[in-house]
Amino acid sequence: MVSNSMLNGQTCVLWLILIVVLTSCPKQPQGEHYQFFVAGHTYGVFQKRVPGLHMPFVADFNYLNASEKMSFGVLAGDIVYHSRDTSWDHVDRQLEDLKMPVYFTTGNHDEGHKSPYKDRYGRTYYAFEEGRDLHIVLNPGLGGWNIWNDQLAFFHTQMQRAEQFDHVFLYFHHILWWEPDNQYSTFRPNSLDGRAPDVNFWPEIMPVLQSCGRPVYCFAGDVGARGLPTVFFADKVENVHLIASGMGNGTKDNYLLVEVNAEGEVKVKIRWLQGKTEEVVFTEERQLPYGISWSR
Repeated sequence: MVSNSMLNGQTCVLWLILIVVLTSCPKQPQGEHYQFFVAGHTYGVFQKRVPGLHMPFVADFNYLNASEKMSFGVLAGDIVYHSRDTSWDHVDRQLEDLKMPVYFTTGNHDEGHKSPYKDRYGRTYYAFEEGRDLHIVLNPGLGGWNIWNDQLAFFHTQMQRAEQFDHVFLYFHHILWWEPDNQYSTFRPNSLDGRAPDVNFWPEIMPVLQSCGRPVYCFAGDVGARGLPTVFFADKVENVHLIASGMGNGTKDNYLLVEVNAEGEVKVKIRWLQGKTEEVVFTEERQLPYGISWSR
């Protein structure tokens, strides 16, 4: 017969064992919970008279400022219509109303290889870290939409570090995965300005991204202009997410909101400026099928 005192003693021993086991187990490191936005073609309407950013986007700055976790933003190219000091002065003043830093990705309109851009802002390809993630900004406009020469060496150097991070985020303006005869040919970019006959994204860049062992998110910003049908695009090829967003058509202007939580899970949402509504594009659980596109 087992007495109550013996049961109580055994119970205490079991609790002590459980406490020791729980406290001795290694804890999974928690990362930083942060958000950022990606906005493409931010000058907006073609042939605009007012320099600077698309005003419906500027009107949404209060929404961005209200997010406590919004760590930074990225403008994914075609920031201004004419690359002049007056235009850049206007952009700089507008961005002062945002509480978070903003990184620039240069498009064909921004002429990052020329003055005044290079005198004001410097190098057009660079990398930075946020949380446990690697962020890489590229400028394919330096090589006819190709990443080559010094920029290609820079890209390889950065990707050699990829295994140190949870995710890799890439930003560039041009829709590099577009080819006139591939599966994305119907999702035409705003412009093919400066595009070389052959582009090295698929033969040289994509294999590196696919073999890095980490989820990769590529953001481009040359869709959504007035008169063109594609205002947003998303696809996933193995571990590589391909996403294009932009504004300027006046009815489906959009930009992207990206959240990385403390567990390292990524959520990508599209924010529609006209309706102030949002839709989830990618989460860890939900992956869209090939060639998702929203049109006017």
